Amino acid sequence: MSTTAGPLLALDDEFARELEGLYVPWRPEPVRAPRPLVVNAPLARELGLDPDALAGPDGVAVLAGNAVPDGARPVAQAYAGHQFGGWVPRLGDGRAVLLGELVGPDGRRRDVHLKGAGRTPFARGGDGRAAVGPMLREHVVSEALHALGVPTTRALAVVATGEPVYRETKLPGAVLARVAASHLRVGTFQYAGVQGDPALVRRLADYAIARHHPQAADADQPYLALFEAVVEAQAALVARWMHVGFVHGVLNTDNVAISGETIDLGPCAFMDAVDPETVFSSIDHGGRYAWGRQPLVVQWDLAQLATPLLPLIAPDAQDAVAAATPVLESFVARYDRHWARGICAKLGMPEDAPDGAALGHDLLRLMHAGQVDLTAGFRALSAAVRGDDAPARALFADPAAFDAWAERWRAALAGPGRDPQATAAAMDRTNPVYVPRNHLVEEALTAATDGDLGPVERLVDVVRRPFEERPGLEAYAQPAPATFGAGFQTFCGT
Repeated sequence: MSTTAGPLLALDDEFARELEGLYVPWRPEPVRAPRPLVVNAPLARELGLDPDALAGPDGVAVLAGNAVPDGARPVAQAYAGHQFGGWVPRLGDGRAVLLGELVGPDGRRRDVHLKGAGRTPFARGGDGRAAVGPMLREHVVSEALHALGVPTTRALAVVATGEPVYRETKLPGAVLARVAASHLRVGTFQYAGVQGDPALVRRLADYAIARHHPQAADADQPYLALFEAVVEAQAALVARWMHVGFVHGVLNTDNVAISGETIDLGPCAFMDAVDPETVFSSIDHGGRYAWGRQPLVVQWDLAQLATPLLPLIAPDAQDAVAAATPVLESFVARYDRHWARGICAKLGMPEDAPDGAALGHDLLRLMHAGQVDLTAGFRALSAAVRGDDAPARALFADPAAFDAWAERWRAALAGPGRDPQATAAAMDRTNPVYVPRNHLVEEALTAATDGDLGPVERLVDVVRRPFEERPGLEAYAQPAPATFGAGFQTFCGT
């Protein structure tokens, strides 16, 4: 049985206090020989924690699940969800435990959550454990997203368990300690909605408003305002994913967070060559969650959030649907607005430039036709602004097509008081040099699985400063070699 630990982590139990009925009290299952692989020192300091203490024996015991902080009430959270469009009324944390909430120096409340912490009542036949590779993938990708300005959960630590897990092969086990604004999901509301307890849905909605969208409390219709706030947060999030070529991989309703953070980074990856049909997840056989379909499927997921909220929005079902439908439909305009603002910044244009969205769409079509790398293609545009078209033109199999597009782009950039050098510098602060490219991630995770953490540490160091071109890191800016293979797949790790 796991033991209690001292004041290393002072955790609150607000979720457990406020939302009985949406969890099962549960303690992590201790592991044989915990050993720290990663302690995220920048995040620890941001949270007011001592990274050295976290890496010490007492800290590692908590991060592995062998000890529970004094006063914590760990729980396995309940939720439901549509998985690849199919309804599953009871999912929940099958291999994860919420230790509690940490209130940082900035006053923000964040969940501290252990993934791979053993079987829970929601395990559905799984072993409750996780392997080193997938847990380190979440760390690498979440640090990259954070540095790129994309809201995301983050890894506080990855701890080796000293025990094997069995997937296709025998692999070393690990526990991921994750920090999130919360783990409230669309699926949490779906679960509450089918329990036959309207008061539970109301308590959950009130909690979500207080924790994430407090402005909704003052609205004439607070629960409609909550729905609108989540729609807005998700529209902004998905637009940011699209700007950087991020493919989540499993956008089931239980993986869509009410907070607007990226959550559950399982088979996620970054796209190299532009292709709306890009899919990496080994379980996404039909391409439901391809890069280009992410906005559409998130809107579909949000429609599922509306269902349990309808009785709170209005007592009459028709009135509730009439109120919620325009909000749901507004997702498209909200997403288009966020996407246009971001693409204008990537093109060096004012965010309200009338031609920005059209130029962005046209460029992406050219890049798709020529299989141009998204990250390299946009980064090369700043050199063109400085007067050197060669890096950008060299990426296109049809340079004349790029020239025709660039002529329109330059005309849109021109204007009184526009300084090309300042424009190019602003673009360099928006278009990254480095993202966690799949071949580098796979190389690093393979090495880590074999006991060598050096490649993971170097990759994390690179992606934490994505906009700053640094000598000696040229290999990290290159797309995958042809030998890497077009059939690359990622896995959830369950």
